[in-house]
Amino acid sequence: MQPIERALLSLEGLSVADALGERFFGLPSEIMPAMAWRKIPEGPWPYTDDTEMALSIVESLLEDGGIDADALAKRFAARYNSRRGYGGGAHILLTQLRAGQRWDQVAPQMFGGTGSFGNGSAMRIPPLGAYFAEDIDAVCEHARRSALPTHTNPEGIAGAVATAVMAALAWRVGDGWKATPAELIREVLRHTPESQVRQNIETTLRFDLQDGSEKVAEWVGSGQRISCQDTVPFCVWCAAHYLHNYEEAFWATVRCLGDRDTTCAIVGGIVILADRNGLPEEWRIRREPLPADIYDTAYAVAPRP
Repeated sequence: MQPIERALLSLEGLSVADALGERFFGLPSEIMPAMAWRKIPEGPWPYTDDTEMALSIVESLLEDGGIDADALAKRFAARYNSRRGYGGGAHILLTQLRAGQRWDQVAPQMFGGTGSFGNGSAMRIPPLGAYFAEDIDAVCEHARRSALPTHTNPEGIAGAVATAVMAALAWRVGDGWKATPAELIREVLRHTPESQVRQNIETTLRFDLQDGSEKVAEWVGSGQRISCQDTVPFCVWCAAHYLHNYEEAFWATVRCLGDRDTTCAIVGGIVILADRNGLPEEWRIRREPLPADIYDTAYAVAPRP
């Protein structure tokens, strides 16, 4: 499978999990029984900003063969749709970018000059990890570049790098590489810059499958603060422990609530790279169709088999 085909596979897993995860926001009295019974809602399921920004990542990989921060910023601005569920900071930043301001002038000024450490840098990145899966150094460098147009805070960058590395490792597992969940997490740690994200990923090593994702969420969060620090560690753990079962990975992730469209998008975009036939067709057909231009361009580069 060519690199762009790997990225498209990740995009499928990400977008379906994103759209389905979004369906499980609502009253606890309604959503908790639905999750317990694994009741799939009727379609169509609109995708959110997670997928919309991932589309820009894939477009950059298609047209540029990697990430150029300037070009990616323009793509984020061009695809920006305020109805997709972007956070407040993203609304402000993308509006400024669309108006012609430079990312390197406005992104560092976000949140009082700290830059953003929101989980947006991670939610869109699994296709990049898939694309560069054969070269971890390239994964780390292009993940860093991908964060910069919106997330200049070191935590935002660390979250993007850790997530992209986990996606690359998932592809390798799908190709036959043997690694335990703990070994996968340690390999992610080896490439993640020093940060609270890294420290929280290390904390997840305390827990195994018997502890369950709920216990991990108690310790490191599941995106309640919409930050890389409380989203990425949880997602890395879920992906590592459910890497061979896309459906189980989704349910283990969504039942911990938090920022469930984003956590599910991250985990779905990773796990599909190992469980390559694991995406249920009844889920895929209920997701809102992705823009046809992405696939038209992709298969001009990598013809369908």
